[in-house]
Amino acid sequence: MDLDLNKFRTLVPINALYENNLMQLAKHARVERFSQGDKIFSHGDTGHNSAFLMSGSVKLLSSQNTELQISAGTTAANYALATRFDVYVTSETAKVVWINRVLLERLLAWGESYSPDGLDVEEGHHHGPSTMDSEWMMAMLQTKAFLKLPAQNIQTLFSRMNETKVKKGDVIVKFGDNGGFYYMVKKGRCQVSRPTADGEEVLAEIGRGSSFGEESLIAGSPRNATITMLTDGILMSLAKKDFIELFNEPIINWIDSIEIEHMVQEGACLVDVRLEAEYENSKIEGAINIPLGAIRQKGSQLDPDKKYILYCDTGQRSSTAAFLLNQMGLDVYVLKGGTYNS
Repeated sequence: MDLDLNKFRTLVPINALYENNLMQLAKHARVERFSQGDKIFSHGDTGHNSAFLMSGSVKLLSSQNTELQISAGTTAANYALATRFDVYVTSETAKVVWINRVLLERLLAWGESYSPDGLDVEEGHHHGPSTMDSEWMMAMLQTKAFLKLPAQNIQTLFSRMNETKVKKGDVIVKFGDNGGFYYMVKKGRCQVSRPTADGEEVLAEIGRGSSFGEESLIAGSPRNATITMLTDGILMSLAKKDFIELFNEPIINWIDSIEIEHMVQEGACLVDVRLEAEYENSKIEGAINIPLGAIRQKGSQLDPDKKYILYCDTGQRSSTAAFLLNQMGLDVYVLKGGTYNS
């Protein structure tokens, strides 16, 4: 790793992270070297990334020709280089470390909500998360759905989750049962299956960082698969009311029929998530049909550069589909009420 960890630990607000979380962030940091005269970035050109100066000196130049000088090792260099400037290297060489700002914010939020089970009563301070906790949490925070959550929701969500140790062969959810919890796999592997006339059909295997149970919670429908542990493991669970409040609602973009007209004209694609027979009976011109049951499979075939507007009859199935497509990183909207007359 071409990164000075001692200096990395002094950066603000990275220095507020627990050590294991800091090390996980360091693994995802990108170090870049520059020469004198190079432009590190232009005003507003860093996206979701922050740049910290690790060595050398730079010049920050505003559009009004205001100029600032920053050198590594100074107090100013402990903070990210301001994105409202163009930044040029003034020393012979310089080194910058790039950090995903969104990921950092979520790490900070999660650290603030870390379980007080690790409180050291005698010393009067919290121990940080274990390496396994940090690795699992990092995997979850980098999923597409988590990246869309407000930091405050991340903090509250982790504080409301419960950890459960499970054994190989344990049935976590059963096909046809009512759903009460959303699950994330912290450790171990699970089998996803569904009963058939001939016995059982295995649909998939999932492992650490995977989640399940959301469809039943959002749509209020029975479980559509059985989840069985293939190994001993650890699951994190979130009650239905907390899931809806903290996880589902914030990442669903609800729109009305007036907004749809404009978005379709701009190139958005209408998606009917009802069954094929329902779609054929009352389809909207120009809409494509991807039944809710096929969203996981066919969602990966959709164009990530397009916007998608989902509808059904009530909004239940379309909001479920939106959650799943959001996890894939697609730009998804849901029609309020579920119906639409073009």
